[in-house]
Amino acid sequence: MAKWKGRDLFDLVCRTLGLRETWFFGLQYNVKDTVAWLKMDKRVLDHDIPKEEGVTLNFLAKFFPENAEEELVQDITQHLFFLQVMKMILDEDIYCPPEASVLLASYAVQAKYGDYDPGLHKPGFLAQEQLLPNRVLNLYQMTPEMWEERITACYAEHRGKTRDEAEVEYLKIAQDLDMYGISYFFIKNKKGTNLLLGVDALGLHIFDPENKLTPKISFPWNEIRNISYCDKEFTIKPLDKKTDVFKFNSSKLRVNKLILQLCIGNHDLFMRRRRVDSLEVQQMKTQAREEKARKRMDRQRLVREKHLREEAERERDELERKLLQMQSEAQMANEALLRSEETADLLAEKAQIAEEEAKLLAQKAAEAEQEMQRIKVTAIRSEEEKRLLEQKMLEAEILALKMAEESERRTKEADQLKQDLQEARESEQRAKKKLLEITSRSAYTPAHPPSGALPPDIPGGGVSSENLSFDFKDTDMKRLSMEIEKEKVEYMEKSRHLQEQLNELKTEIESLKLKERETPLDILHNENTERGNSKQSSFKKLTLQSTKSRVAFFEEL
Repeated sequence: MAKWKGRDLFDLVCRTLGLRETWFFGLQYNVKDTVAWLKMDKRVLDHDIPKEEGVTLNFLAKFFPENAEEELVQDITQHLFFLQVMKMILDEDIYCPPEASVLLASYAVQAKYGDYDPGLHKPGFLAQEQLLPNRVLNLYQMTPEMWEERITACYAEHRGKTRDEAEVEYLKIAQDLDMYGISYFFIKNKKGTNLLLGVDALGLHIFDPENKLTPKISFPWNEIRNISYCDKEFTIKPLDKKTDVFKFNSSKLRVNKLILQLCIGNHDLFMRRRRVDSLEVQQMKTQAREEKARKRMDRQRLVREKHLREEAERERDELERKLLQMQSEAQMANEALLRSEETADLLAEKAQIAEEEAKLLAQKAAEAEQEMQRIKVTAIRSEEEKRLLEQKMLEAEILALKMAEESERRTKEADQLKQDLQEARESEQRAKKKLLEITSRSAYTPAHPPSGALPPDIPGGGVSSENLSFDFKDTDMKRLSMEIEKEKVEYMEKSRHLQEQLNELKTEIESLKLKERETPLDILHNENTERGNSKQSSFKKLTLQSTKSRVAFFEEL
């Protein structure tokens, strides 16, 4: 491993990740006060790195695509770009306006958590997530709960998107941010004016050091014929031979080497995008289409199985509900039957008692009658006895009459009790009949599930000298000029739904903004928005001028 070149180490990382779109990436390390990239044809240990302390190599995207959705073929490539761009936004290396930050955060949540489920994703589930830049959090009088509510509202609209699709949507929004994919370097022109050079997939851009969002001048790659440097001086030769070269100075030789690397790599990719895809890329795209089609079919199958499972569970719940209802009805019928039997026994007992009382009263009435007859036969001789006898006879007659009436009443009561007993027995028969009906209903055959059984649980070259130049091939430049000119006019437009979402989010939180906390980039972004300027429209306006006039303008800055 001591003899390994940069290519050996880089290939090892790519094989480990299963990455085939290797041309976007590199191994970056920090050296002194700047960054550098590992050279592929140079031994790792021969690089200018501290041998005693060691060095950390970061596997990062060195070049960015013009259109992430069209250029990034592999899922792993999309995922790596997603992670890096998200980190750059959160670390504020890329400026992102607040409303776009909320929308991007919702796609990041969709990529991590899948579809929104109110029962699972309850308030507070994003409390430990870093989803927004600190600049955005400090700019508004909003609690974490309020931010989560707005992110969740957008998150709920992304239902059905897979992790890969959510990450691509994230990159589609992020690639329209002003600072996306641009590497900045401090430079000076001939007059010694401090400027910023921006290198990206479209070309070279000159910025004011205080404004990294809107370039003052831009030079597309198709207008540049040669780039070279000598020590700290950098020379750009335009394709138009009538236009003079323009030069600038960087702070260090090391920076010039890095600028040249980025220019060569971005120009190569710029040309590659406008040619027919290589056999390897065609093969990767075919495999990617087949893989996406397979995943789509798998998702559709999972959705069908999920629906079948949910339907089966609903039927099971319905059957369980009916069973519980029938069991409840059976229990109530049993209780009614028991009450009927108890009532019938009580009525039968009362009827028996009434009948015995009626017999006893009848016997007493007979005895009273006999007593009256005996009194009549054995009348008392004296009037007093006679009077007493008559009085007793009268009392006996009244008593006999009362006993007869009581006997008759008891007889009627006994008859009524017999009638009630009969009705109770009939009620008992009806309760038994109902219980038999319920019992026969409960002995049902389970409904057949839907067709099919219940689904199972789814569960560029190295630079070492101080004088170096690079000539871009002129073979395709003329053919490309017309194509690039057309592309300037047909830049990508924001979708209506996306723009509506961003405007709605901005309106919702605008009243809570603390104006005094706005950063210079916030103010610049607001000014660009008010003027209707965007990344694409600014690039188009800047490149409408002739190359000669733009070079002259650069020299006069």
